[in-house]
Amino acid sequence: MSGPIEVSAISLPGDAKVWMRSWWPIYAGDPHWVPPFFMDKLNFLNPAKNPYFKHADVRCFAARRDGRIVGTIAATHDHELVKHEPGVGLFGFFEFENDPEVARALLDAARGYLQTFGLTTLRGPFNFNSNHDFGLLIDGFDTDPMVANPHNRRYYGDVYERIGLVKAMDWFAYWLDNGPMPQNVLAISERFLKRNPEVTLRQLDPKKFASEVALFRDIYNDAWEQNYGHIYLHDDEFAFAAEGFKQILDPRLCWFAYVGDECAAAAITLPDFNQVLKKVNGSLFPLGWWPLASAMFGWTTPDAIRVFVLGVKKKFQHMPLGAPLYIKTWEAGMTMPIRGAEASLILETNTKMRGALEKLGGRVYKTYRTYEAPVGG
Repeated sequence: MSGPIEVSAISLPGDAKVWMRSWWPIYAGDPHWVPPFFMDKLNFLNPAKNPYFKHADVRCFAARRDGRIVGTIAATHDHELVKHEPGVGLFGFFEFENDPEVARALLDAARGYLQTFGLTTLRGPFNFNSNHDFGLLIDGFDTDPMVANPHNRRYYGDVYERIGLVKAMDWFAYWLDNGPMPQNVLAISERFLKRNPEVTLRQLDPKKFASEVALFRDIYNDAWEQNYGHIYLHDDEFAFAAEGFKQILDPRLCWFAYVGDECAAAAITLPDFNQVLKKVNGSLFPLGWWPLASAMFGWTTPDAIRVFVLGVKKKFQHMPLGAPLYIKTWEAGMTMPIRGAEASLILETNTKMRGALEKLGGRVYKTYRTYEAPVGG
């Protein structure tokens, strides 16, 4: 008979490697799990390197049975989140063997930590917040996740509900097949640009990466400010995140829209780098460097792309700036050997964006869910 479950806090960054390695046995035999890029995730979990730790209190826990790690969780008191949602704390990196008692013990540890800050509700999964990867996959287990999106075992949803977590919000991933450009959207874009000659579009300039990041940061924090779940992203956090994506950005898929001299909107689409990460199994050694290097230098090309973000500043949201940005991205995608694109993650309540994607021929093919529960249990 196996021994009792013991949950204890871990030290970052010292224990991060062993903590992360415990995920591999949990996902053994899952053909659609994409292991995290180990070095990148170690930097993310390092308080000396990741500026997020300046803006949040984080505690990570491991559950052990017979000396072996059988589950992990992180609890987060996000200083920006509580400014507009007082009492809410976050949990994430919630991985566990198929045993509700392991999950319950971990969630109780997260509750105990969040309670020390006077928080009353815990919400997740967020690794660490909505500016990072988040959500529990509840539908769409038959395909790999796209770059910067999570994947989890099918039994997680049932366990979540058994330990008292309830739905807070659903988020959708839409799939769009590669094919002819939708003529109705093309007509909207052409008519809009003809009537508004002050509107211009341009690609991201990788030679001016720092200033381009600053432009996009301003759009991001403005456009999403009033959206459900949005958390303000500080300059140092934004720079850290952007550096992580720098090597996989394709300028053909990154566009800015201007109204006169003001940058009003942007769309960032990423090649599905998860196809490369899956091959390297999270490590560069012994042979993982080859597919990683070949993708970075263009020797191999992922066969799908992800529309990562498309945002319009609030003062310009009365204008259909999304249409020309969609068209530019679509045109670029048609020059690539791809089978299609994912647009994600889209709030279930965002009827405007969902309607636009459905006009483009998109269909929901994955559903992610965030959950809540009282901190007090």
